[in-house]
Amino acid sequence: MMSDKIKILVGEDSSIIINLTKSVLAFENYSMKAARNGKQVLEMLAAEDFHLILMDITMPQMDGIQCTKEIRKLADPSKNRIPIIAITGNAANHTPEDFRKFGFDDFIQKPLNYDLVLTTVKKILS
Repeated sequence: MMSDKIKILVGEDSSIIINLTKSVLAFENYSMKAARNGKQVLEMLAAEDFHLILMDITMPQMDGIQCTKEIRKLADPSKNRIPIIAITGNAANHTPEDFRKFGFDDFIQKPLNYDLVLTTVKKILS
C-alpha cells in the first residue's frame, strides 16, 4: 500500500507557484500534476484519479469556484467527493463559510506559506 503515491492535482495558472508547489509536495513523496485552468482540471480529473485538489480561485477560462461547483455535480462519487483546498489571493472577500458553500474543504491564502500548505494537505488527507 505504501507504494501507492498520493496524487495531487493543482489548478493554478502561475508556473512559479506550480514549480514551488511541486517541489514542496515532492518532499512528502506526493505526486503532482498541474492544470492551468478550471477546464483542464475537469479534463484531468475525468481522465484519472486524484486524492486531493489544490485549486486557485483566480484562473482563466474557468475559475476555481466554478470548477469546484462542477466537480461537486459530477455523477461519480469517487470524483465528486474529492477534497478540494482553495488557494486564494483575496480571502478577505470570502468567509470560511463562503468557501464551504462553494464546495471547498479548506482554503489557504496567498502568498503561500508552504509549511501551511503541507499541514493543510496532511490534515485533509488524514
